[in-house]
Amino acid sequence: MNKVFLVIQREYLSRVKKKSFLIATLLTPLIFPAIMGVFVWIAAEEMKNQELRVIEVVDETGLFFMESSEQYAFSSSAKSVEEAKTWVKEEKRYGVLYLPSLDLKDPQGIQFYGLENPSISLIGYLESALKRKIENQRLFNEGIDPEILQEIKTEVSIQSLTLQDSGEEVLTDASVNYGLGFLSGILIYLFIFLYGNQIMQGVIEEKSSRIVEILVSSLKPFQLMMGKIVGIGAVGLTQFLIWVILIFVLSSFVLSFLGMQMPQQQALEMANPEAMAMAQNQGDLTSMLQVIHGIDFVSLIVSFILYFLGGYLLYGALFAAVGAAVDSPSDAQQFMFPITIPLIVAYLGLFVFVLQDPNSTTSFWLSIIPFTSPIAMMGRISYGVPFWELALSLGLLAVGFLFTTQVAAKIYRIGILSHGTKPSYKLLWKWIRSK
Repeated sequence: MNKVFLVIQREYLSRVKKKSFLIATLLTPLIFPAIMGVFVWIAAEEMKNQELRVIEVVDETGLFFMESSEQYAFSSSAKSVEEAKTWVKEEKRYGVLYLPSLDLKDPQGIQFYGLENPSISLIGYLESALKRKIENQRLFNEGIDPEILQEIKTEVSIQSLTLQDSGEEVLTDASVNYGLGFLSGILIYLFIFLYGNQIMQGVIEEKSSRIVEILVSSLKPFQLMMGKIVGIGAVGLTQFLIWVILIFVLSSFVLSFLGMQMPQQQALEMANPEAMAMAQNQGDLTSMLQVIHGIDFVSLIVSFILYFLGGYLLYGALFAAVGAAVDSPSDAQQFMFPITIPLIVAYLGLFVFVLQDPNSTTSFWLSIIPFTSPIAMMGRISYGVPFWELALSLGLLAVGFLFTTQVAAKIYRIGILSHGTKPSYKLLWKWIRSK
């Protein structure tokens, strides 16, 4: 056991002390918000400095008047389409919107002419505006006042509450649960791939440089494999915990700088009747704070750590086995396919089934089967999962890890000292069956 610990210590310290690890760990929580901030600023500056684009409307129906916006101005005249096109070519107009005589029940033949391909936002804006105007005109032709119909339209908002065993009613929001499930599932997927590949690359490098032959002279191949898997896994866990702390500290600092409070603090204040009375006008903000307050972030983080470790250990053993069986990264590609298939299934299942309906039969089985459960279950946890399902999923994940470790150990034991042999699935099966 002491030898395994030494390997873990070596793998952990050799990576944590690298400048690349420190830079990636410290900058990752900053780089994505910074990029988004830059994009928002650039978009705002472009909107501010963008010239008003004038579009000539040639309306043969005589029914429609296009309202101008901050970005587009509409000009109508008795000019023909060809005359309007000439203005576009002379750059007197940005484009021409041609409205021929239309059958309002089936409006066909509407065209836009310009010197450049119009953006999807412009076409969407024009289609939406014309759709409303055609619908209003049809209502008017039927003797129905569109304004009365508009007044009848009513916004309906359904408040979702979950009944707890204790009798407590917890306010929930599907969009918040979706976001948490999406983020957790994607992080698990990325971490397994990232650190699993690090295991494989490390094993291949040591095997190619013959360092492994020195190492196995003082410890068993299984001890070397487990030490490498656990050591690199500890690096990933350290990186994740640093990210959680950094994000929490930075969020607190930014919110306090802006004169705001953390959602948990505001939610606690909302429990005060006087504060609740003052917050009646805040509407959606108050509801969102109550939803955030109702989420058990401690359980969410603990579950993330458990599923990250379980999924990483399960797949890490397989990545180590592939690294031991081959002599170069190019040879490893053929053996990566069976490993990545379950991960891709879990990734696609997260979007198609789990996040759409976390309580469906397919979502349940995806979160129970060990090869897909780390990603699928993290997509379900924010919605609330019965304890027995969570226990069953983690238990089967542990069994899956033991199974893959046993299989990987047999391949690792023989493959780590094999050189110059082109491995095949038949050869790997022979190694697995050996005693």
